[in-house]
Amino acid sequence: MHDSKVVELEFVELDGFTLDRQKIQKVVDGKAEVYLPEENLLRVRLSRNRIEKQINAGKIVYGVNTGFGKLSDIEIEKNEIAQLQLNLLRADAVGVGEPLPTSIVRAMMVLRANALAKGFSGIKEETLQLLFEMINKKVHPVVPCKGSVGASGDLAPLAHIALVLVGEGKAEYKGDILTGKEALKRAGLEAVSLEAKEGLALINGTQAMSGIGTVALNEAERVGLAADMAASLTMEALQGVITAFESDLLAVRPHPEFEFVASRIRGWLKGSRRVTHQGELRIQDAYSIRCIPQVHGASWQTFNYVEDRLRIEMNSATDNPIVLENGEIVSGGHFHGQPIALSMDFLKVAAAEWANISERRIERLVNPQLSGLSPFLATNPGLECGLMVAQYTAASLVSENKVLAHPASVDSIPTSANQEDHVSMGTTASRQVREIIHNTARVIAIELICSSQAIYLEKAENQLASATRNYLEKVRQICQPLESDRDISEQIEELAQFILKNDDLKKNS
Repeated sequence: MHDSKVVELEFVELDGFTLDRQKIQKVVDGKAEVYLPEENLLRVRLSRNRIEKQINAGKIVYGVNTGFGKLSDIEIEKNEIAQLQLNLLRADAVGVGEPLPTSIVRAMMVLRANALAKGFSGIKEETLQLLFEMINKKVHPVVPCKGSVGASGDLAPLAHIALVLVGEGKAEYKGDILTGKEALKRAGLEAVSLEAKEGLALINGTQAMSGIGTVALNEAERVGLAADMAASLTMEALQGVITAFESDLLAVRPHPEFEFVASRIRGWLKGSRRVTHQGELRIQDAYSIRCIPQVHGASWQTFNYVEDRLRIEMNSATDNPIVLENGEIVSGGHFHGQPIALSMDFLKVAAAEWANISERRIERLVNPQLSGLSPFLATNPGLECGLMVAQYTAASLVSENKVLAHPASVDSIPTSANQEDHVSMGTTASRQVREIIHNTARVIAIELICSSQAIYLEKAENQLASATRNYLEKVRQICQPLESDRDISEQIEELAQFILKNDDLKKNS
């Protein structure tokens, strides 16, 4: 018999107040399950009671016994309220494009469950518990990536999730794409029948843009750390001047992220015999090396800002109307995605800058007039092109990022017969930021390959700091130095995926 490791799952409490991106990542990765605290269950029941009290009192409440959007002035008969909610899901499930990755769908489900658990949405306990069970049993609705304008919530994406709760739509379960009804059945679950307001409560929120944004932010952290490491290896390859990273110098312009980057790089380069000090080889380096603390640090400032905005959003009630604790049901605009739209646009620029400055370091590595190294880091230049066209690829990616970085949030287009006359386009911004982050990972991968090749040509491995040498070994497990020209396309992509998924630098920074 062989000993088998039993993986103990963690449990993430969805209480509507304490969720963060790290907890979401654990659930997304299948390392944790979610549960609803008893206190929140009570809040959900009280909220539901408030809805039913208003209906029984014969009051007209938006989304409960009226139509939606421009149709809000049409009153719905009591015996048609349940049909109204089901109709809403069916009518709004009009997303198009490729399905969102499972990781993002799981993040969306966690975020929606957390918002509903706050007890301001009037959903039934049974409906919310089914959403929790779908997360834990890995029933993943198929959600097309396009179709949300980011106000009135992410209606189309969330409707595709909500349909599975009522046994409709499509879902993935254990690798099979099934009808919602069949997916629930295989997982040992039963569909629910929606009552007043529940359809609206399930789809009126910002969880698509926030779900994509949360997954993207976790990836951005890994890419930013890899950018700092790539810069460290490039400094060793080019014998960069470490003096510009001294804490006393940075203290006179005390943005804390400047020192965070510089201290991280100083730590990684500790003991290196490749870096130099001011005046030893040159007085100063080009900006792409000398200004790493300022440029990378500014991107980390943006990262921190976006994390704060997302943390607030993921612990917010974002539907409409809101069922207040005093019993009132009030229409407002919490579904509007503008805070996340602006945050995602900001993160787009920050992530693109990691790529922009990386591409300039790549140019310094491959250009013999700037590096003093073999042209394009070829072992036999002329006969071989070396990494000449790898720089072209990096240039292509950074130029594509510049197009994607155009702010989605400055656009708006009216919907629902001009009732909804300003929208955020936050989900577009979120999708774009993830694409930029993935492009940036590819640029960083190219810089790592180029710095690795430069160190190989200089026979400088034994002069590296221990931290950078250890990381270089991981790079070379994926892409060995070029002894002659060869196709490295797949290795660039593999290294980019390693950057996007690996947390080693976080543990060691």
